[in-house]
Amino acid sequence: MALRVAVVGSGPAGSSAAETLAKAGIETYLFERKLDNAKPCGGAIPLCMVSEFELPPEIIDRRVRKMKMISPSNIEVNIGSTLKDDEYIGMCRREVLDSFLRNRANKLGATLINGTVHGVDMPQNSTDPYTLHYADHSDGSVEGVAKTLQVDLIIGADGANSRIAKAMDAGDYNYAIAFQERIRLPEDKMAYYEELAEMYVGDDVSPDFYAWVFPKYDHVAVGTGTMQVNKMKIKQLQAGIRARAAKRLEGGKIIKVEAHPIPEHPRPRRVVGRIALVGDAAGYVTKSSGEGIYFAAKSGRMCAETIVEASRNGARIPTEEDLKVYLNRWDKKYGMTYLVLDWLQRIFYRSDATREAFVEMCADIDVQRLTFDSYLYKTVVPANPLVQLKITAKTIGSLLRGHALAP
Repeated sequence: MALRVAVVGSGPAGSSAAETLAKAGIETYLFERKLDNAKPCGGAIPLCMVSEFELPPEIIDRRVRKMKMISPSNIEVNIGSTLKDDEYIGMCRREVLDSFLRNRANKLGATLINGTVHGVDMPQNSTDPYTLHYADHSDGSVEGVAKTLQVDLIIGADGANSRIAKAMDAGDYNYAIAFQERIRLPEDKMAYYEELAEMYVGDDVSPDFYAWVFPKYDHVAVGTGTMQVNKMKIKQLQAGIRARAAKRLEGGKIIKVEAHPIPEHPRPRRVVGRIALVGDAAGYVTKSSGEGIYFAAKSGRMCAETIVEASRNGARIPTEEDLKVYLNRWDKKYGMTYLVLDWLQRIFYRSDATREAFVEMCADIDVQRLTFDSYLYKTVVPANPLVQLKITAKTIGSLLRGHALAP
């Protein structure tokens, strides 16, 4: 009997998993509740993702080659002079990116189901199938038609509020909220953001994260993130970024308002039985930068590759131990990245003094080069020992001048 896999959620994580499985000839079902879903998201992707996931040029709205880091006292530091001519940060709209990845997986053989998974019946042993209960929305109705599907494996790629995670008792995690307004600007104002993105730090825009103005196709995304999950507080912070960027947003018209939870750390259990979590459902969003798109797509692909390998292209049913190979590979490859970025957030985002020090540090060319190389290519490029020493001294010096090391 051929292996049957359900992938629940068709964002970058789910679609990348489904594509890999379908390419291997494994019977794959890809669930998506809303086919026109536009997840609130800054939409920045690293250069390596464009080539690694074979994204066509039309997926990228803007190629950002300049960044402005803006401190609590409005000191601006320009970043980007270290980039080569062909290097950039891609800015995309999630509805465009997600649709492309989902349709590609579908064309390669994954069966796309426009449905909401409501529950999962767990098997009594290691070989019986899982039964998914879902509402099929292909008739256009919101309530849908009740259906079931039996599969051997499930990949939960259904985001921060994952129902698959609940069904497998994956455990909870802390989460932040990303709030964003899409604002259409007059042409002259939009021209300013042609290849420029802005990041603002300060208690007025976020007590524990940052705020942003990111350019898209015909508008800018203006938003903030915070772990303070309180509607009034989030509204205050969004008013803060609107005030800080007011001159550059003059004449703008809000075309969409959106909010979404962002996981703050991986879930306690990411593989249980023959169910594996990927992307936001697993908690793969980095601290400091809040980046999740690349890591979502990468985790989906790595999980699916492990399934293909362990199942011998669908000839046998993988076990829980087989799926845990994916976790080991993931943690070995990216565990240190998450730890370092968590440390940076704890150090630099805890007060306006530390944020001033952080922005000051970003003015250093060596810091910029190391940061961009790490972001664009997802490898921490080893600096030579003298440069590394200089960066360390610069970091400590900035913190001391900002009284950031005071207890």
